[in-house]
Amino acid sequence: MVEKFDIVITQLGLERTIHVYLPEDYYDSDEQYPVMYMFDGHNLFYDHDATYGKSWGLKEFLDTYDKKLIIVGIECNHEGQKRLSEYCPYQIESKYFGHLNGQGKILMDWVVNELKILVDQKYRTYLFRECTGIAGSSMGGLMAFYTVIYYNKYFSKAACISPSISMCMEELKNEYTQAKIMEDTRVYFSFGTDEVKGKNGIQWMLNNILYFNDRLIESNASSYINVVEKGQHNEASWQLENQIYLDYLWK
Repeated sequence: MVEKFDIVITQLGLERTIHVYLPEDYYDSDEQYPVMYMFDGHNLFYDHDATYGKSWGLKEFLDTYDKKLIIVGIECNHEGQKRLSEYCPYQIESKYFGHLNGQGKILMDWVVNELKILVDQKYRTYLFRECTGIAGSSMGGLMAFYTVIYYNKYFSKAACISPSISMCMEELKNEYTQAKIMEDTRVYFSFGTDEVKGKNGIQWMLNNILYFNDRLIESNASSYINVVEKGQHNEASWQLENQIYLDYLWK
């Protein structure tokens, strides 16, 4: 089942809808569950909520998945280009999107200090970092990777799907050098071959991911790279990865 509630992101003064997936028997048991926070929550469960009319189909998938999870989907800012700034942790000048004023850290401070506390009070969650993950695609994939680096004491797992890490590689490299990555950290990276132009584009994207894959291995953490043949930058493609990233992170 999927529940929704509205909450204000205090530091930004903006109301936001939270989409929460609960196992079907949640209210018939006293069981506790691991939690995965996900960006673009409106795109996760139902086609009628999704921006482009196609969701990840996560509710249908999780209803029959053999690992019971709570998913907390955080809806994005839908106004103009504001999603891009909200899902970028650094102030940057983007070749394609212009100036992004980097509200990602503000957003994640709120997630850690307010939303997570509320979720843990409202639902029967396991509180440990070992049972807490983060996931997203595109700019949300960038945020998932940033989060598992900067907030590693809270999140042990990340699914970084078609992540926009290339737009701030130097900032992320500097971030990683200062990070304390625990050895049980597990990161899933993926991108589709149809998202980039030609073999050079594929190699460029792969090299960026490999850089952080190597750093994670040096930190004695775990990383998995999935190059999706003919994969595209959309929800229909990302839906096909549901079992792969969930199995890697949670089993």
